[in-house]
Formats: sequence, C-alpha cells, structure tokens
Amino acid sequence: MRYKFILLLLIISCIGCGSDPIPKPKGYLRLEYPQANYKAYNQNLPFSFDRNSLSDTIRYKPLTDDVTSFGLNIEYKKLKGTIYLTYKAIDGKDRLIQYLKNAQNFTQEHTKKADAIEEVVWENPVNNVYGMFYEVGGNAASQSQFYVTDSVNHFLTGSLYFYAKPNYDSILPAAHYLQKDIKRIMESVEWK
Repeated sequence: MRYKFILLLLIISCIGCGSDPIPKPKGYLRLEYPQANYKAYNQNLPFSFDRNSLSDTIRYKPLTDDVTSFGLNIEYKKLKGTIYLTYKAIDGKDRLIQYLKNAQNFTQEHTKKADAIEEVVWENPVNNVYGMFYEVGGNAASQSQFYVTDSVNHFLTGSLYFYAKPNYDSILPAAHYLQKDIKRIMESVEWK
C-alpha cells in the first residue's frame, strides 16, 4: 500500500510538473494603407487644398451663428475617422486673437487624457499661410489638431477624430496616416 501511494505521488508530480501557463498579450492587427494620392479640392470656397483620394466624402456644414463660417468634414470610412475643418472669416484683429485663443484652448482641453502634446509651427510665406500643428499622444479623443491663417482675412482650424473609443495603440497606424493628410492640407492651402 505504501509503495502504491509513493508510485501514485510520483506519477502525479511528474504529470503536474510543467511550465506555468502564461497569458497571451493583447494583439493588434498590422494595418497597411495605400499610397496617398492627392488631388486639388477647389470648390466654391474661400480657399483650396489637396485631399487624399482615400477620403470618401467631403460634407459641407454651414454654421448657424455666422454666415461667413462653415465646416467641412473629410470622411474616411475605411479608417473609421474624419478630419473636421472649420473656416472662419476674420473681420478684425480682435477676432483673430479670439480665434487663436479658442484653437489653442481647444487643444489644451485634451491634456486631461493626453500623455503629451507636441506642437509644430507651420509657415509658408509664399502662400501667406501660418499656423500650428498639434500631435496629441495617448488616449485623447483627438490625435491631431491644427490651425492656419493669413492673419488678415482667413482662419482655418481642423481636428482628427475616430469613430471608436480612444485606444492609442490600436488607432496609431490610422492616426499617423491621417496626420500626413492633415499636413498636406496645411502645405497646400491657398487663399482666394
């Protein structure tokens, strides 16, 4: 009986010995996007810019509080994201200062969830375009924001949003792809 017990104990210990189970880490898809193909978007607007042909639609949104202001939504259904543009006509230096403060404050509101906000100054004296690009790191609602102006007549601001709960690791490839589109918009803006 004693030998049977020892033999059973040996069998159990041999079977029970093994590596400890290790949980699998969360995995994310590796997403690859097509080469960007930009075309001029020159509608009946006070400015023109280059847009990526991957964007499905551009929706015009009039703003109710001001007839000289409107919004454009550049939708990317495959990426489940939208670049929201808002144009405002400047009618004086005080209005420009107000628009600049609003754009900067809007970006700073993301500091609650953002890990970092990187600012990049944009200047294009040839086309009279000056502004700022913000890259927001972390689980903030918007990964990128920008504004450009000629400091006299035109002010354009934009932000990138996805149709999903912010998870920085999973939307990072799409955010980087669309940040290139935002930078192309900033580079190609021409005032009319």
